[in-house]
Amino acid sequence: MKRIVFLTGTRADYGKLKSIMLEVDKSPNFDLHVFITGMHMHSEFGSTYNEVLKDGYKNTFMFINQRVDQPMDTTLSKTVDGFSSYIAEVKPDLIIVHGDRLEALAATIVGAMNNILVGHIEGGEVSGTIDESIRHAVTKLAHIHFVSNEESKNRILQLGEQENRVFVVGSPDIDIMLSPNIPSIEKTKQRYDINFDEYALALFHPVTTSFREMANISESFVKALEKSNKNYVLIHPNNDYGRTFIVEAYQKLETNKRFRVFQSIRFEYFLSLLKHANFMIGNSSAGIREAFIYRTPSIDIGNRQKGRYQPSSYITHSSYCTDEILNAINNISKDIPPSKVDMVFGEGDSKDKFMKILDSETIWSFELQKYFMDKG
Repeated sequence: MKRIVFLTGTRADYGKLKSIMLEVDKSPNFDLHVFITGMHMHSEFGSTYNEVLKDGYKNTFMFINQRVDQPMDTTLSKTVDGFSSYIAEVKPDLIIVHGDRLEALAATIVGAMNNILVGHIEGGEVSGTIDESIRHAVTKLAHIHFVSNEESKNRILQLGEQENRVFVVGSPDIDIMLSPNIPSIEKTKQRYDINFDEYALALFHPVTTSFREMANISESFVKALEKSNKNYVLIHPNNDYGRTFIVEAYQKLETNKRFRVFQSIRFEYFLSLLKHANFMIGNSSAGIREAFIYRTPSIDIGNRQKGRYQPSSYITHSSYCTDEILNAINNISKDIPPSKVDMVFGEGDSKDKFMKILDSETIWSFELQKYFMDKG
């Protein structure tokens, strides 16, 4: 029986990994272990480790790798140290990481340095911050690449990876998005005490490369939301440098009846809110990807998602200027003409494709030594 370790560090990456983890856990061929760390472990971010534990995995390990506003390099080193001790005990055959967070980089470093296969989910994508550099660094250290589409595959090939190590499986969160088990909007509103008939969903993260401007950027964002006179469900940002400025700006909304502000919302309930929102606003990748799947209009602010796949009929772009954000809000339309959604991120069967690959002999015969493949 092959032993597989999944690392999850945030509410977002767990939403991406969950459908696959549940399938691996059910399989008689694999022994699933889950390393829970990062934002999951802090009350300030909603103690979302509880959401992972609720899904009933047999083998879980929790590790606190950071304090709030700790420098990223310090968090990286602590995660490397903690994960290294963990895998020395567990001795996995395969480590699975997702995306572009520093916890994924730490686990990939540990795997590569200890001659353990590492699989990376959703490599080859682009964004506008340090996250993109982390994602590509993970790609170069990982041995197997599970990507969301052909465009991502081509980028990984540009990085010199061997084509037989790249598998197009789609984005795993689409599996959950298209499942019949998403809570109803009535149940979601009741659970989170949301009394709005209509609302927009707001999720704004720090931009690490614009740290010095984050206080002003946060103020501009909040000011635009206030001036719009619409109802909003706001979710706190991730733990990147600059989050304090956003949280402080949100404090002035605490007594405003048009706002409901949450540290975190369970992924399935977040999807329900997104599906029924008039629009989404902020700079989260959910506004580029998940909103697109549900045909929910989105306002993308700033450059955090710069370069990502952006279907123009669904997304309005804005600078950080209050007036420009407000203008985008006032002109957003929820009446998008009916059209077939181009499922560029998959058809909701990622877990099946992933399990088929795991069950084959292909990946287990890969050499740990990789070779750079020149283009042309």
